[in-house]
Amino acid sequence: QVQLVESGGGLVQPGGSLRLSCAASGSIFSVNAMGWYRQAPWKQRELVATITSGGSTNYAESVKGRFTISRDNAKNTVYLQMNSLKPEDTAVYYCNADVARDYEGLPIDEYWGQGTQVTVSS
Repeated sequence: QVQLVESGGGLVQPGGSLRLSCAASGSIFSVNAMGWYRQAPWKQRELVATITSGGSTNYAESVKGRFTISRDNAKNTVYLQMNSLKPEDTAVYYCNADVARDYEGLPIDEYWGQGTQVTVSS
């Protein structure tokens, strides 16, 4: 089985910064696309940013120019640098990865992290 472990969430004032990390571990053959999603109270989970194995990125319009997604393929880790944070960024942030397991047939599945709380408040 594959696990995604997140860290870096917390409480920050408006205009501040946080850096989230998510490391994939387990019986892994390869990690393909990775991404970050968030879910605020009483709202559906929404896409924040994605990054391919080759480094191509995609961002939600609401975070463009403020957030940066990156990855370290050697460590199977994805990061989300969040700058100029706003109260509306408050949510539980989940990392996501498409992983080929090191098993017969190299099955590909989508995995989710446990979530980390980000709160932006004065």
